[in-house]
Amino acid sequence: MGDGRRSVSVLHRLKRWIYRGDRPDVIARALNRFWARQYAAGRLARRRDVTLEVRGRTSGDTIVFPVVLADHDGDWYLVSMLGENANWVRNVRAAHGHAVVRHGSAHEVDLIEVPAGQRAPVLRRYVDVAPGARPHIPVALGAPLPEFERVAASFPVFRVAGFDPAG
Repeated sequence: MGDGRRSVSVLHRLKRWIYRGDRPDVIARALNRFWARQYAAGRLARRRDVTLEVRGRTSGDTIVFPVVLADHDGDWYLVSMLGENANWVRNVRAAHGHAVVRHGSAHEVDLIEVPAGQRAPVLRRYVDVAPGARPHIPVALGAPLPEFERVAASFPVFRVAGFDPAG
């Protein structure tokens, strides 16, 4: 295995390790806090790197989390790399999709869940643009669409209505 592939393999194993049980450990939480601040301010971030703010379903506090948006067919999408049990997914559902996306400025948005049968093309695009998510989604980079269809029901996808990264 070449040096590049070995480094990717090590990074993938590290990423899976800090998200054991599909929950962020103390290291992942610290990294999430750092990236949330950067993404919210629009620093060290691409336009697709944003901070998601959603009301906590039990605490009522605003939960702030860095995410990567995937663009597909003229729309923006949010994907749960950790699947159905990610806290932010449950919070978004409890908030009926109402959230704020922040990248330099705040955008009130509605997150509209995409049915499982329509998720595959978005998942494929997400894996292309969110390298940190690759260890969590069991499909190879560049795989054909049927491979993404096979896992689509396990990874919630939300269309982001009301977000204009240029505005």
